[in-house]
Amino acid sequence: MGRTINFSASPFQVVIFITFHAFAFADERPNILFIFTDDHATQALSAYGSKLIETPNLDRIADGGMRFDRCYVTNSICGPSRACILTGKYSHKNGYYNNDEEFDGTQRTFPKLLQQAGYQTALIGKWHLGRKSMPTGFDYWHILEHQGYYYQPKFVTPWGQVQYLGYTTDLLTEQTLAWLKQGRDPEKPFMLMMQHKAPHRPWDPAPDRLTDNTDHVYPEPDNLFDDYENRSSAAARAEMRIAEDNQMSIGGPDLKAWDREDLNNPNNTRARDWFYGKMTHDQLTAWKAAYREKNKAYYDGDLAGKDLVRWKYQRFLQDYLSCVASVDDSVGKVLDYLDEAGLADNTVVIYSSDQGFFLGEHGWFDKRFMYEESLRAPLLVRWPGVTKPGSVEKRIVSNLDFAETFLDLANAEIPADMQGASLEPLLRETPPADWRDSFYYHYYEGADGGHKVCEHYGVTNGRYKLINFYKLGEWELFDLENDPQEMHSVYGKEKYADVQATMLAELQRLRSELEVTENDPDSK
Repeated sequence: MGRTINFSASPFQVVIFITFHAFAFADERPNILFIFTDDHATQALSAYGSKLIETPNLDRIADGGMRFDRCYVTNSICGPSRACILTGKYSHKNGYYNNDEEFDGTQRTFPKLLQQAGYQTALIGKWHLGRKSMPTGFDYWHILEHQGYYYQPKFVTPWGQVQYLGYTTDLLTEQTLAWLKQGRDPEKPFMLMMQHKAPHRPWDPAPDRLTDNTDHVYPEPDNLFDDYENRSSAAARAEMRIAEDNQMSIGGPDLKAWDREDLNNPNNTRARDWFYGKMTHDQLTAWKAAYREKNKAYYDGDLAGKDLVRWKYQRFLQDYLSCVASVDDSVGKVLDYLDEAGLADNTVVIYSSDQGFFLGEHGWFDKRFMYEESLRAPLLVRWPGVTKPGSVEKRIVSNLDFAETFLDLANAEIPADMQGASLEPLLRETPPADWRDSFYYHYYEGADGGHKVCEHYGVTNGRYKLINFYKLGEWELFDLENDPQEMHSVYGKEKYADVQATMLAELQRLRSELEVTENDPDSK
């Protein structure tokens, strides 16, 4: 609370007080800690009711703040999601459509604006916005080379590359804590982006978690054996099936399985030479011992057909969830330090991921589609003293809103050309009357890119979802209330004619409002 001004004082005294009070207020602006992962599905986070894993440290953020149940991404793939967060703009506005392009770092981004507002900015971890594009707008950055490896990663810094020995999740945690303890200016509020590689494929567990989950049997999704009927042909065309994908073949890198005849050859590294060659002798010895045991059921069982798919599904989840558990450990260490250092009360902690992920739903891993598991990312926000602990927000929000939220928290001006909206009113439980009730999505990489997922755009209002696979000339419409697994398109059904017309009109309205057609020749 500010002091009451005595208006009998001289004008000079009043000016002095107001100036002093403004600086005092500026010093009280919150720190912002943004913890970001890659491919973390809401199905693998106990704050969202996961039946697969307990994530007690991530749950601390939700328990102390707000869980967002409908955080939709604009383009469900790693690099474009990151470009969206930096710019507050869709791909067609920031120019970053697909992975492995080069992000234009000369454009306006929220870190640059936070610097201008007096914040110290730092980025540690995964960048993944091109091999030549380097971070701009950060006072400190220390990023993984391209996507990074789980073991012995290289980091890129303004001074060159640095080779590390260790497990990447642990190294990122150590670097984050070191910056918080020694690298930041305690006189300035900070914005720190801690960006994990995990749990991106190939889901390599930490040395202390190699034998986790080995005997655990995870529940299968109801549509693990989806036949891809009653929809467009896009689902059947996609190549990311647990049953068939080459990366999940026996001997492929994701399953870490050796050929049967090589099982007893201690020197065999043929299946994953690119990875095993990076490991120390002790790491490789432990790794092979663990995976011989994990894969024993395959070698002993002559598995085939659905039994083999079920085994692959269990192996996939064992490793994926081990990587998630290491992230949860990391988050716990950082939250503990904020408490110990007296920073917790004035630090907004935000946890999210670049998109959702399929964990066997539709028989898939990966993301890209506008279907719920891929479209919906986790979002947890803890703002002590402001956001009600344990609150849940069901309105549609997006990674498109993150940049605006960061700027709003810093009392910085939000540029008019950013396309999202600050989440601050929702965090204060004072939502504006005109908050969005529909959302536009667009995926560009297409059938020539990874996993052969066809280009598509669409609109959802949380109840209905309309998708246009525009290069196939095929549409889908889902009633999410009656078909939450999105197994039966009702596009063209007479019963849904009015809904279809409404959603088509909303799609065109959003495309016009967002200036998609004018700026996006790929989506005619």
